[in-house]
Amino acid sequence: MHIKSLFVDITTLLLLIGFSSLSMAQQIKVSGKVTDSLQTPLPYANILAIPQADDSEIKFAITEKDGSYRLGLVRHQTYELTVSFLGYRTQKLTISTTDQDLVKNFVLEEDPDRLDEVHIEYIPPITVKKDTITYDVSRFATGEERKLREVLKKLPGVEVDREGNVNVNGKKVTKVLVENRPFFTGNSKLAVNNIPADAVDKVEVLDNYNEVAMLKDLQDSEDMAMNIKLKEDKKRFVFGDIEVGGGIEERYLLHPNLFYYSPKTNVNFIGDLNNQGIKSFSFRDYLEFEGGFGKLLNGAGSYFGLFNSDFAQYLNNRDFRDNTNQFGALNIRQSVSNSTDISGYVIVSNAKTETLSNTLNAYQNIAEPFTEDRTVSNNLNNFFTIGKLTIDYDPSYKEDFAYNAFVKTTNNDSNGLISTINPTQNNTIRTLTDVVSLNLKQNINYSRKLSRAHTVTLETIYNFQNDKPITEWLTNQEILEGLIPLENEEVFNILQTKRSRSHNFSTILKDYWVINNFNHIYTSVGLNASFNDFFNKDVQILDDGGINNFDTAGFGNDFKYSFIDTYLGLEYKFQMGIATFKPALFYHGYLWRTQQFEDTRTFSKHLLLPQFTSKVEFNNSEKLNFRYGLNARFPGIDQVANNFMLSGFNSVFRGNDRLENQLYHTASLSYYKFSLFRNLNFSINTSLNKRIENIKTTTELNGIESFNTTIMFDQPEHNWNLSGRISKKIRKVRYNLSTRFGYSDYFQILNDDVSLNISKSLSSTIGLETFFKNFPNLEFNYTKDFSTYRANNNENDFENDRFEVVLAYDFLSDFIFKADYTFDNYNNKNQGVVNTFDTANASLYYQKEDSPWGFEVSASNIFDIRFRQQNSFNAFIVSDSRTFVLPRIIMFKVSHKL
Repeated sequence: MHIKSLFVDITTLLLLIGFSSLSMAQQIKVSGKVTDSLQTPLPYANILAIPQADDSEIKFAITEKDGSYRLGLVRHQTYELTVSFLGYRTQKLTISTTDQDLVKNFVLEEDPDRLDEVHIEYIPPITVKKDTITYDVSRFATGEERKLREVLKKLPGVEVDREGNVNVNGKKVTKVLVENRPFFTGNSKLAVNNIPADAVDKVEVLDNYNEVAMLKDLQDSEDMAMNIKLKEDKKRFVFGDIEVGGGIEERYLLHPNLFYYSPKTNVNFIGDLNNQGIKSFSFRDYLEFEGGFGKLLNGAGSYFGLFNSDFAQYLNNRDFRDNTNQFGALNIRQSVSNSTDISGYVIVSNAKTETLSNTLNAYQNIAEPFTEDRTVSNNLNNFFTIGKLTIDYDPSYKEDFAYNAFVKTTNNDSNGLISTINPTQNNTIRTLTDVVSLNLKQNINYSRKLSRAHTVTLETIYNFQNDKPITEWLTNQEILEGLIPLENEEVFNILQTKRSRSHNFSTILKDYWVINNFNHIYTSVGLNASFNDFFNKDVQILDDGGINNFDTAGFGNDFKYSFIDTYLGLEYKFQMGIATFKPALFYHGYLWRTQQFEDTRTFSKHLLLPQFTSKVEFNNSEKLNFRYGLNARFPGIDQVANNFMLSGFNSVFRGNDRLENQLYHTASLSYYKFSLFRNLNFSINTSLNKRIENIKTTTELNGIESFNTTIMFDQPEHNWNLSGRISKKIRKVRYNLSTRFGYSDYFQILNDDVSLNISKSLSSTIGLETFFKNFPNLEFNYTKDFSTYRANNNENDFENDRFEVVLAYDFLSDFIFKADYTFDNYNNKNQGVVNTFDTANASLYYQKEDSPWGFEVSASNIFDIRFRQQNSFNAFIVSDSRTFVLPRIIMFKVSHKL
């Protein structure tokens, strides 16, 4: 009952905050136009309204293309209006608001000398120039901020989630720069969690960002970059901070961040040593590395996903019983000359992890449904090193050359135990894995402006991947009976050895022909080539040291797979008013060859793949985008290797060397609008995927054991997603509402029966966040999730309610208190499983003004919960899982700013 009463109290408090905010929100509109002396509108001029009252907010506006502006000001207040535009004299006006709207027009006079001024007295808090927004951090920061994250959260239109992802005006930031140079990988997480707040002078947001300036208006880019400008005393200076901590049960933390910047040399180091389950490198970071070397049209890497799945699963796992992380990252950039930069980074991570989960698997859509109780424990060691070298040569605006070399090595091993209880067996299986992997990528980009009308680009990528996974299963009961030829032993020891090696090469030559400002024609010719080898051997190690080779039962692959795709592309880009359209057509010729031992087969195919994109730009803060494409994707080598292989302790897989390509339509539509006057941010996105030719897995199920293979399947399947978000700030409170709906239908082939499965999900979140200067700030979110999965005549329904409250309070000048509380109520309606659990974390930080020393006491998982509940489903299993997590951790930390 105490939890329910707590939520009532919190909800009542937040409703009072909301109503009080609404009552104070009564404002008037001040509007007008800004022009020059010839009555020509001045777009993107800045209007700043500074209140005389200390408890009122600074208001600002940016003029539209017609020079118009709108300001929302509080009634019965006195403001000083400042209007500025580069190259014109700043104009100031003091006004007192009443109950009536005001119209104020401004005529600015040219001031050509101002362009050459070294010092400009007035710097607006926000400057908007076409695709660039510049924030003057000093106008929004209060001085208590520790990291860039806290600074960004105070900038209008900027949002930072707990993972460190940044959105500006509803659009995600995809790259972070410091002084116009990439910060490590460009990932926002490393930047916002490590760059000290007191080093930041300005924040620039660059929409439609392109690393090559001459290609900005030629290539379609949805990227958004954030450029951090440092204070003058930090540009030739060593700065950073070091944090050291210790806690109960031998918990520890060491987290140094060191930065050296000069006009020609930049050095950054980030370190992290802890046993609190904190990861400095995530699965999202890893995916950025995998796809960060060019955007070739359907490059060879898009056909074959040969990255190490064990490594990816480790990075994606956030719940552990125990975890130790050792992480280090070094980034160096040297300007050799005005036209040449050399940069590189090295990231090293070593982690030891202990996991435990318990899962109830409900097997459905079979003659005799049953439930399996499975417990899985694992001790994992994960080591990886990532390095990158980049050479940038930009002799002029008309020429750009870049070379990238990238290497990733991994060495992962695990020792696990699987316990399964089901109607046919009660068994325990020990699993041992060892995975060694090497990935090498090289990328060359060359761009040249041949004339005013023609620009050409050449991009070439070479990718080498070599994986060597070894897996061992040990059990005292026979498994996969009838599927693998085991000999009777006291302990069955099954060993699998795999080797997968690939050489991928991609190149594209593209010409951009600018006929005029409204018509462009782009032509391209490209080649994707991939040469792959796959070997696997499954054997039984006998007690006397002998080998029982499964080759006699059709196991073991020695498979070679070569694939060549040559293509021609034609794109026509034209503009009509505020709309831009680009239809495109690509002609592909595919040739591939498979070889299993001495059996060789050759195939060929030709496809015509259309694409279409359009963009409607109503104004700088309101856009509509549409994208369509017909796509082809070919199978990876593991799907076509046509002998048997073990894919788990309870499954056998066989590929199909006659597989061809998948063919599917994709379409997406997105709209977003940002209103500075209304403090309103609105976005809606929808996407549809229709598969018309698909690679389908067929399953023969016997108890929990299965045999799987792949076939071509021509029945249509669909995925549809719809999401929307709206946020509005009223005085000191921002209100948020977001929702996401997902629908998918797909066929399953189980024991020769073909059935249509349908899954639906709906998730909605409502919340608010306060922005007080002298009072505690609260963030409150309530999320309701529904999910339904239907197969044949069986339907499974899940619900989850989540309440989140986050508190941040700066008090007594030198103290910062933070706390967060989350309550989940999970309901598996079909199995009658209801679970509630709540988590809480808190910290108290003290740093005396002008002192480099800081002290913090923190507690995580205050209620000491032991597991998290979640559900999942596939073609024939509905799973309800408990994943065990780290216990309560209490830490004392000391930090020092350099």
